[in-house]
Amino acid sequence: MPMPNYIVAHDLGTTGNKATLYDREGRLAGAAFHAYDTEYAHTGWAEQNPNDWWRAVCSSTRQLLDETRVPASDIACITFSGQMMGAVPLDRHARPLRNAIIWADQRALAQVRAIGERVSFDDMYQISGHRLSAAYSLAKILWLRDKQPDIYAQTHKFMHAKDAIVARLTGEFVTEPSDASSMNLYDLRRGEWSAQILDAVQLDADKLPQLRQSIDVVGAVRADVADEVGVLAGTPVVVGGGDGACAAAGAGVVSEGSAYNYVGSSSWIAISTPAPIYDPAHRTFTFGHVIPELFMPTGTMQAAGASYQWTRDQLASLESETADRLGISVYELMNLQIEQTLPGAEGLFFLPYLLGERSPRWNPHARGAFIGLTIRHTRAHMLRAVLEGVTMNLRVILDAFRAQGTQINAMRLIGGGASGHIWNQIMADVYGLPVQRLSILEEATSMGAALVGGVGVGLYAGFEMSEQMNQVAATILPEPASQALYAKMLPLFDRLYESLAPVYDDMASL
Repeated sequence: MPMPNYIVAHDLGTTGNKATLYDREGRLAGAAFHAYDTEYAHTGWAEQNPNDWWRAVCSSTRQLLDETRVPASDIACITFSGQMMGAVPLDRHARPLRNAIIWADQRALAQVRAIGERVSFDDMYQISGHRLSAAYSLAKILWLRDKQPDIYAQTHKFMHAKDAIVARLTGEFVTEPSDASSMNLYDLRRGEWSAQILDAVQLDADKLPQLRQSIDVVGAVRADVADEVGVLAGTPVVVGGGDGACAAAGAGVVSEGSAYNYVGSSSWIAISTPAPIYDPAHRTFTFGHVIPELFMPTGTMQAAGASYQWTRDQLASLESETADRLGISVYELMNLQIEQTLPGAEGLFFLPYLLGERSPRWNPHARGAFIGLTIRHTRAHMLRAVLEGVTMNLRVILDAFRAQGTQINAMRLIGGGASGHIWNQIMADVYGLPVQRLSILEEATSMGAALVGGVGVGLYAGFEMSEQMNQVAATILPEPASQALYAKMLPLFDRLYESLAPVYDDMASL
């Protein structure tokens, strides 16, 4: 019997679930989206209802197959990417016992302090690849143990978003390295739950899912849910990966030394390596990859596109009005002004810390700043300085990888912010690398999930299929003069932050 021709890939994001359909040639055949809400009951809290995820998966799957007229019998597998770092308590029937505590939730600060008394900062970083943080699953699980012990006692397994849906589809409670490594519980080098951390916090290992590979067929759609989902009972389910690792696969970062830069409201640089990268200054962190035997060192900054959006709102009202009249994007007009302004913005620097900072500074007190303003500077200089400041901050992340001996030959770009040519050129000049803008910028995550699923069931021969699925649309080379100028500016950029760091702390006490 021939292999069916299509893969259904779900991307369980923060705002909703996107279902996509890919054929055996790696072409996108259809997409459907179903939104859901986030509850913010208290400051620092962020929760979602896993039943909303389930309804979104069922609805979007049925819509997808209906609109494309692809029969359920032609689905080779269902696979997933999903938001990471959450905690979803499930009972033995894969039903949620309460709302999911998602990645954005920061309530578990007391639990972080308690963990830190039992596991040293360096041990946590060396074992898990991450700093200890309330953002990760461990602290959230311990919060539930401390504050809602009845829920904790009833919990069969604590899961991530995609894994909770896989469990409901198949009855199998599993996860894989990319999501497991976002928990502060996974031993990266051993590829197993960390006995040291589990023992230190007295966490029951039986409450954690079984570890599998991202490409594994972990089960099949059960007969009692098949009609609700809209697929045939027995359809293979491939577990997939966390959204960041799936984005790496969709960006073609599937072999050692390849790198990608996601540019959205936040931005990150991630690479593929055969071993974790441990930065002596702890500026970066490492996830497991969806590619077996590979890792994904990453650095994420808070306000990348968000800095440019702020600039649009506060400094580009004229461009906004003109763009509305012309029916074009305001960013086209902003970018046009930047193109007419010389690199370096005549010595004007922008520190892009409008939301504090994660990597590379790890300073919630950091604040944004224009430094070097003179009477000669115009709005155009300020626009350019913002893009340059964001990019120099990302260069600090890149340099942390390079300092550990990582060779990177080019930087692949995905995300909505990657579409502007002038920012592409600034990136090439600041990074000192060819920048490759991919043909598909905003579907890379679901594409990566489809790639994982296709490899898992044998529909795709291997991860090199990514080159066919998402080709390089443009390569932007560094301009030597601009590259040399930015090389002089980068040390100053670092010194400006270091000089202001004590001031930020004083400001926070006001």
